[in-house]
Amino acid sequence: MVATTAYTASIVHAVELVRLAKSVNPQVVTVIGNVHATFCYEELLSADHNVIDYVVRGEGEVTLPSLLNCLNAGEDPAAVPGLAFYTDGSVIATPKAPYIQDLDSLQAAWDLVEWPIYTYRAKNNARLAIVSSSRGCQQKCSFCSQQLFWAQTWRARSPENFVAELEMLSKKYGVEVAMLADEIPTFDRDRWVRILDLMIERKVGVKLLMETRVDDILRDADIMDKYRKAGVEHIYVGVEAGSQETLDLFKKDTKVEQSKQAIDIINNADIVSETSFVLGMPEDTPESIAATIELAKHYNPDMAFFLAIAPWPYAELYPQLEKYVVTKDYRKYNLVEPVLKPTNMTIDQLEKELGRAAQQFYMYKFQNLNKIRGWKKDFMLAVLDIFINIHIWPGR
Repeated sequence: MVATTAYTASIVHAVELVRLAKSVNPQVVTVIGNVHATFCYEELLSADHNVIDYVVRGEGEVTLPSLLNCLNAGEDPAAVPGLAFYTDGSVIATPKAPYIQDLDSLQAAWDLVEWPIYTYRAKNNARLAIVSSSRGCQQKCSFCSQQLFWAQTWRARSPENFVAELEMLSKKYGVEVAMLADEIPTFDRDRWVRILDLMIERKVGVKLLMETRVDDILRDADIMDKYRKAGVEHIYVGVEAGSQETLDLFKKDTKVEQSKQAIDIINNADIVSETSFVLGMPEDTPESIAATIELAKHYNPDMAFFLAIAPWPYAELYPQLEKYVVTKDYRKYNLVEPVLKPTNMTIDQLEKELGRAAQQFYMYKFQNLNKIRGWKKDFMLAVLDIFINIHIWPGR
């Protein structure tokens, strides 16, 4: 069996991978999973059922072994929940598999990780682990895949189980930095405070990079010192838009003024702040993008990313944006290359404006480095070095 994961921007390469597997050995059983396959299995199997044997819909930790056991026993895969496959000229989808409730029971195979390739360049190539303490999101952001994939549910590992894993990663594999893959690790404040307390009590020493919501930062303004003591060094919050109208369209459930407040709280706690702005909506113009750049400067995060709207074909917002979509080449749905054409801009203009937005923001940040103190100044200098030597001149 060859099984691979596939989000939207990687689905073309995932299909190429299983096609290669079949060309090497036609008897190989091929499987594709993750968010794009979960929602677009009919499209995938209709077009490429000659190389895709099964699609795993939803979580795979139970479904994939169940499929293996079923095939080894010579039984009917139609009895396995969470699958889709092509048979007798049509696509078959089995009932949805239940979500895994006991996340503490899932142990990652850390011994299989190729550790030398996981480094955090901004901290002298410190060893990096990507970890997960919870799964799900109860928000309703109309452009996002996560609330759909998790059906607006949220589950979490116990604080003790999660912190014990960080301790093990530090001691056994030399991990110095851990990036949380969670959408909202702070959703349950009591649980999150327990994690922070354990990190402090046990002196774990692993620095945390994380994402959370603006309103969770506002909620936790009184314990940001605890965030810092526990090793939280970098927090991303999604601002996404500078107008309340667009925020409401995105169903962010936040107010424009709250974004500035949250970023100020993070900055004042001596934690690296990061945010993003989604550009390229139908009504965008060079003038509106310029205004967003100025807003980003006003918000003053340490890092900001200007993303091209990528309307996933399964997202709630897609029907409203479909007529503006200019390509169905999913490789371009990477939040960098524009796939949607604004009414009053060409794609080339939009691409140029996206690059200019990042350039202008970071020129502003680096011209004001003298206003940054302590370790964050060293961090920003490291980021500047990365931009110059990797992103601006990638061939160097």
